Amino acid sequence: MSILEWIAAIAGAVSVYLSARENIWNWPTAIVNLGLYIIVFQRTGLYSDMGLQVVFLLLSIYGWYQWLYGGTNRTELTVSRASARDWLIALSIAAVFWIILARNTARLPGVALPYLDSGLATISLVAQWMMTRKMLENWVLWIIVDVVYVPMYVYKHLPVTAVLYAVFLALAVLGLRSWWRSYRAKPIAEPAAA
Repeated sequence: MSILEWIAAIAGAVSVYLSARENIWNWPTAIVNLGLYIIVFQRTGLYSDMGLQVVFLLLSIYGWYQWLYGGTNRTELTVSRASARDWLIALSIAAVFWIILARNTARLPGVALPYLDSGLATISLVAQWMMTRKMLENWVLWIIVDVVYVPMYVYKHLPVTAVLYAVFLALAVLGLRSWWRSYRAKPIAEPAAA
C-alpha cells in the first residue's frame, strides 16, 4: 500500500459519489483519481487498467463538457436510456477492442491476468462512455465490473484498491437508484400540435 494509492482511492470514491448524485464536480475529482491510478497500475503490471485510466482521463474531459452542454440547445444533459442502437455499436466495438487489447497486453513483461484485465477494462470503457452521455445503464455495467474487480485487486495485493472497488460497488447501486429516480421524474415531452 502506498500513499499514492490512498489518495487515488479517496479521490475515486468522492468522484463516484458525486457522479451518483449527478454533481458536475465528479469530473475534476475523477481527473485527479485517474492521473494517480495511471502510476499505481503501471507499478503493479495491470497495463490494461493503466491504459484505461488514460482513456478515462480523456472521457472525463468530454463528460464534463457533455454534462454542461450536451443537452438540447446546449443545455445541461439529463438522464436517458441507452437505445438498442447504442448497445449494438458499443458492444460490437467492445468485443473487437477486448480481443485486440488482451492479445497485445498478454505479450508484455510482468503482465497480470491479461484477458480478465482487458475484459474489465473494455466493459469499463463502455460504462464510462455511457456515463458521459448520462445513460442510466452505465450503472449496471459498473456493478458488474466492480463485482469482479474486488477479488482481482485482492489477488494482486492491492487491498486499498479492493476496498475502494467494494465502495464503488455500493455507490454504483446508489447511482442506479438515484439516476432511475431522476429519469422517471423527467417531464414527458408533449407531442407537437398538428
